[in-house]
Amino acid sequence: MLPSLSGASNIYGAGMLELGMSMSLEQLVIDNDIIGMFRFAKNGIQVDEANLDYESIREVGIGNNFLGLRETMMNIGITSKPTVLDKLMYDPWMQNGSKDTADLAHEKVMEILQAPISSPLTEAQAKALDDLVERRAKELSN
Repeated sequence: MLPSLSGASNIYGAGMLELGMSMSLEQLVIDNDIIGMFRFAKNGIQVDEANLDYESIREVGIGNNFLGLRETMMNIGITSKPTVLDKLMYDPWMQNGSKDTADLAHEKVMEILQAPISSPLTEAQAKALDDLVERRAKELSN
């Protein structure tokens, strides 16, 4: 997190396990959520009357539970938008099948792998790259 907050544009190690000796697509999806949260935090937190909600703090009291407040639940969506790090309370989580983060990450990986592959390149760009690779391969084989 610290490199991200200090302005690093590249976060190393996403998806890696065992100090990079192996990779996990599920870990890559989880790390993508975490990196997204870092990037969100890097933008700072807006502090104003609406976000501070001083009246709720007075009502509930310091050190007590704010999760049951309507205001808390209304503002819970202003944070980063992770796809597999579940923010549900216990009862809704149980009703949704009580899937842990690894289960949700695996579902996301399967969704990505089963999605049709689309290239961001035009046919002309793809052909130009293929031609370049073919030319370089011929040069290297000579």
